[in-house]
Amino acid sequence: MSKILLVDDDPNILSALQRALLQGWQGPAAPQIESFTNPFDALNRICVCEFDLIICDYMMPQMSGGELLQALRDVAPDTVRIMLSGSATFDTVLSAINEAQAFRFLSKPWDSAELTESVRLGLAQREALLAARARAADRAPPTPQELEARRLEAEEPGLLTVRRDANGSVIL
Repeated sequence: MSKILLVDDDPNILSALQRALLQGWQGPAAPQIESFTNPFDALNRICVCEFDLIICDYMMPQMSGGELLQALRDVAPDTVRIMLSGSATFDTVLSAINEAQAFRFLSKPWDSAELTESVRLGLAQREALLAARARAADRAPPTPQELEARRLEAEEPGLLTVRRDANGSVIL
């Protein structure tokens, strides 16, 4: 089950977001959603609980959404970040993408289908990232002997290849 964090200073927006997300999912795959009106409370929660995705408003009185997402990037770099704003100026979008490294920028009022699809894509991206990281961790680093063999083979192709005849004798 995915965990989603919603942050907006307007409780009505939080309720509408939660409704839209839950209506977009049917059955047991519905995400677990937590919401906060205070970005500092949300940041404290992020420090003790792992979330797959966060959706936050850009304009909040205590802290901007850009500042929150930047702090989140340091605390939970694998959490997918989506910025939501009623003021979709070019500077706002640019800040969300460049500074906060937002996965998506959605404007208010949002389209519920677009919101749900953005969340699904964000969660899929997170799963792919974590799977790739796990595969990379499974690969053991090469031993010094393997590194030396690669170096020798690069310098003299075929140097480490041993050819044998039908009896098993080495062919020079």
